[in-house]
Amino acid sequence: MPKLSNRVDTFTDSVIRRMTRICNQYGAINLSQGFPEFDPPREITDALAEVAKKGPHQYAVTYGAQNFREALAEKQGKAIGRSIDPNTEIVVTCGGTEAMMCAMMTICNPGDKVMVFSPFYENYGADAILSGAEPIYIPLVPPTYEFDISLVEKGFQNGAKAIIVCNPSNPCGKVFTEEELLAIGNLALQYDAFVVTDEVYEHIVYEPAKHICMASLPGMYEHTITCNSLSKTYSITGWRLGYLIGPAHVIEAARKVHDFLTVGAAAPLQEAATVGLKFGESYYRELLEKYTEKRDYFLQGLDRIGLKHNVPQGTYFVLVDIQEFLDLPQFAGYTDLQFCEWMIEHIGVAAVPGSSFFKEPVNNLIRLHFAKDEKTLEKALGCLSKLADLTKK
Repeated sequence: MPKLSNRVDTFTDSVIRRMTRICNQYGAINLSQGFPEFDPPREITDALAEVAKKGPHQYAVTYGAQNFREALAEKQGKAIGRSIDPNTEIVVTCGGTEAMMCAMMTICNPGDKVMVFSPFYENYGADAILSGAEPIYIPLVPPTYEFDISLVEKGFQNGAKAIIVCNPSNPCGKVFTEEELLAIGNLALQYDAFVVTDEVYEHIVYEPAKHICMASLPGMYEHTITCNSLSKTYSITGWRLGYLIGPAHVIEAARKVHDFLTVGAAAPLQEAATVGLKFGESYYRELLEKYTEKRDYFLQGLDRIGLKHNVPQGTYFVLVDIQEFLDLPQFAGYTDLQFCEWMIEHIGVAAVPGSSFFKEPVNNLIRLHFAKDEKTLEKALGCLSKLADLTKK
C-alpha cells in the first residue's frame, strides 16, 4: 500500500466539526460549531428566490462577480478608510476558510515561518502546514488574553514572514486594541513582513471595545491581507462566501491560487448576497444589539449556575473553566475532549475542548457559543445547571 503524505500526520480532523457529529448522534444542543440559529435577513432570501428564477446560474468571473466585488469595495473601503479597487484588490473565495488558505499559499514558500496567536481558530495551524510553512505560536495569556510584544519581535527576528491576527479572536473573544495593532503593524513594517487578518466577526464587537482594521493603520495596507466572509454578519454560513482584500500585486497572485483551489464562489449566491452588502449602518447596529442581549443573557445564566467563564469583547463565543469538575474523582484522568464527549451524552450540550485551540497544554477550558434564540439558550442553561449538581455530591 503506498504511503500517504507526511503532512496529514501533523494535524487532526476538525475537533469542532467532530463535536457536531457526536452532538447529532445524541440529539444534544449544539453550542460547539459556531453557526447562527436564525435565518438570514428577509431582503437576502427574497433576492435569492428571485435569482432562482432569473439567474445567474453559470460561472461568474472566477475571482468574483463584478457587482459583488463593487459592493464589497464600497462597504469595506469605509471600514479601512481608503478606496478599494474592486478590479485589482479583491478576490472572492468559497468562504473565509478558503480565503485564509489562499492567503497562506500566496505568501508562503516551503520552510517559511508564520506566527499564530494561541489560542487560535483550528484552521490556522493546518493552513500553515498545508502551505509548507512552520507555525510559531505566540501565547495569548488567560484570563485577559494579553500577549508579550517582545515574542512577536523575536518571531520576526527569527525570520517569520507573516503573523495571523484573528480580530475579534475566535475562541477567546479578544478584541485587539489600537495600541496592540500598531505595535504588531510597526514590527511588520520594520521587518518587511505580512499581517494576515481574519475579521469575520468585525460587526460583533461589544462596547466599549472597538474593531479596528489592521489595513487602516498608517503604512499597513501594503503589508496586510484581510480575510473575511459574509457568514456570521448575515447568518449565511452555508453559502460559503468569503474574500481577500489586499494590495494589487498580492491579489493578482492570490487569484491564481484561487483559480486552482475552487474555481469560484457560487454565482447565484453572490448575486443574492450583494443586497446585504448594501445595507445601511442601522442593520449592523441592530445586529450588535441582538448579540449584546444574547451575550448578557447567556453569561448571566452561567453566573447563576456558578460556572466560571471569561467575558468576550467580541464574537459569540465564551470560554468556560471546567477544572473544578476535572478535579472530581469520577473524572480522574479525563482530558477536556473526554469531558466534552461526556457532556454531550450526559448533560445534553455540545462544547468544544479548549485544547483544540491552544498550542500550550491547556486542558481546563471548553468553548460554548450563544448564537441561538432565547428558547434554545434557556434550554441549554437548564441542561448546564446539572453540572453544578456534580460538585454538591
